[in-house]
Amino acid sequence: MSAATEVRLAQQLQHACDMLELPLTPAQTEQLLQYLAQMQRWNRTYNLTAIRNPEQMLIQHLFDSLSVVNPLSRTANPADNAKVYDIGSGAGLPGVVIAVTRPAWQVTCVDAVEKKMAFVRQMSGVLALPNLAALHARVEAITPAQCDIVTSRAFASLIDFATLAGRHVGDSGTLVAMKGKVPEEEIHALHQQGEWHVEDIQMLKVPQLEAQRCLIWMRRSQGNL
Repeated sequence: MSAATEVRLAQQLQHACDMLELPLTPAQTEQLLQYLAQMQRWNRTYNLTAIRNPEQMLIQHLFDSLSVVNPLSRTANPADNAKVYDIGSGAGLPGVVIAVTRPAWQVTCVDAVEKKMAFVRQMSGVLALPNLAALHARVEAITPAQCDIVTSRAFASLIDFATLAGRHVGDSGTLVAMKGKVPEEEIHALHQQGEWHVEDIQMLKVPQLEAQRCLIWMRRSQGNL
């Protein structure tokens, strides 16, 4: 990546964070740009993501993930020692981004693909993120974790996400799925099943991305608490 490209990406990142009202320290900005560079480097060998262009990675991965940080903070205060699981995290999206921007939160990325969790584990060291962990496992095989937030980014249908990952949500915690368009059929199927219900649908605006994005907030139905 050329110096000119690095400067351009840094400017785009700053502008996106201004739009999202998400102030970053210079150190956090550098961590995110280094994460992007490392993702590019590893991608040549390990195929972490189908996106190759650094500017597209910036928008479709980093900006996309940054858009959920402030919304998630309505459940867990940025200063609290919240426990967060990112299910089906892949290359650490949004888990690594959350760990960078919310250093008080304890973030664990969970994925069944070992090479992707090896990358996240490497990022924990390279980016000096003691609050970031990687867990190579199938989510349904892990001991229940009593999390404040369990999130995913296009991991599965809502009912599959709730069935597989819901056991890791603490009694007062929340399941939060990032989706594209509002998945009306998935919401209907979830409510038919009855264990979880959609508490809120929050539309997101991702800087420089035309595609629709929303967060689906889910809680256990009263009879399942």
